[in-house]
Amino acid sequence: MPRPVTVNMASRLSAEYDVFFVDQFGVLRDDIGPYQGAVDALRQLSHAGKRIVILSNSGRSGEYNAERLVKLGFAPESFDFFVTSGDVAFEILSRPGVAIYQGSRALTISSGGDTNLADRLGLTSIRSGKEADIVIISGSEAERISMHDYREMLRPAAENNVPCYCTNPDIHKLHEGSVAPGAGSIAMLYEAMGGKVVWIGKPYPEIYDHALRLAGVEDRRRVVCIGDSVEHDILGAASARLDSVLVRTGILADMSDGELDRIITDTGASPTYVMQAFVF
Repeated sequence: MPRPVTVNMASRLSAEYDVFFVDQFGVLRDDIGPYQGAVDALRQLSHAGKRIVILSNSGRSGEYNAERLVKLGFAPESFDFFVTSGDVAFEILSRPGVAIYQGSRALTISSGGDTNLADRLGLTSIRSGKEADIVIISGSEAERISMHDYREMLRPAAENNVPCYCTNPDIHKLHEGSVAPGAGSIAMLYEAMGGKVVWIGKPYPEIYDHALRLAGVEDRRRVVCIGDSVEHDILGAASARLDSVLVRTGILADMSDGELDRIITDTGASPTYVMQAFVF
């Protein structure tokens, strides 16, 4: 695999790219607030005439996430679209012929009690895996709920072959300056128990197809994806035939070069560029 090119700031990419797909958590912000320089970098790219899509593995809607980003200080005019895996999941599960019926009983594993996707689909939210017709895994509270407890919560549904939709494939999440298991890790537990999981979000193609259509992209060579996860942002970009930038913040903040090289080798996807932080 070719070695990535090191760049110091996003402005160096302006001449090469017209459309920027930018990850939210780990690039623009952590679970507390914006990273230093990120608010200005997004605004400067927008002022340079770039189309900006925030592309996030969030089980919640893009509208919800956009409002939250603005409350943190990001200008609403500094991005054109906010695309989440939750929105893409709603689009997929709303299509004719998809066997999910209004009123079906949904067990949602999320953070903060979020049942947004189930509500939008007209499903009945329940708390028991024994009674579930569908499982939605959209978030994680692994900082307070053990993975053993998640396993036991989901075991009855897996044993009953209940279909599961993971709308946030992130294996890790940021929590108070440390890294904790994400929704993707919980979905992997479901698979390990024999359950079938449909994965929606980065690195899977549907979210990129959705974002490319929304941004009106005609030439993929003019698009670059910026993220902090090799397994999600960089692999997803490579699979979608898009260039990428790996930012050394977020889940990579304390990772050594050797550890990062091993992840890149194991994943089989190398970023086009590496940047220490998302600054302009």
